[in-house]
Amino acid sequence: MAVHFHEEDLPEGVLAPGPVAVDTETMGLITPRDRLCLVQISDGRGDEHLVRFSPGSPYAAPNLKAVLADPERVKLYHFARFDLAAIEHYLGVVAAPVFCTKIASKLVRTYTDRHGLKDLVRELLGKEISKQQQSSDWGGPVLSDAQQEYAASDVRYLHAMHTILIERLERERRTAMAQACFDFLPVRARLDLAGWAEQDIFSHA
Repeated sequence: MAVHFHEEDLPEGVLAPGPVAVDTETMGLITPRDRLCLVQISDGRGDEHLVRFSPGSPYAAPNLKAVLADPERVKLYHFARFDLAAIEHYLGVVAAPVFCTKIASKLVRTYTDRHGLKDLVRELLGKEISKQQQSSDWGGPVLSDAQQEYAASDVRYLHAMHTILIERLERERRTAMAQACFDFLPVRARLDLAGWAEQDIFSHA
């Protein structure tokens, strides 16, 4: 298992075929204001790749974009809504099709209200991850070893959880409902970017 650090793009051919786990780090939670600093990606075979973007980056990244936009590759996220918005806004691609472990958790782990990545990894895989670097400065000139390890851990376990959550969705007969939610997520992210982040357009009010 290794963490590989890259500047501005993913090297060609470093990922095996199949689903990829994806996460992002930004300067904050308001996507148009808070720039995309890092994209983490893993093919689930033991290595994680971190792609860092500098201030003023053109976000060209042709290799990374090709992977993210590939309609044959499922992208695994935890809270896909945020990552999809950041990727579309800065990289200009829709990183779908989607499987979101947070949504899947909410559909099958109805016995708890704890659906954070740390809680999910602990229950499903019996492992502990640290969230200490979650609010650190991702735009600095150097990312510390602790930051890189934190970023890598955000994609390290998504493949294993994907397998378990697929089984639970099938067991509870909620697979079709989950898929419909996943299919809608790129539109939900686009609504966020367009100004409807806090408003429920499906409500009567």
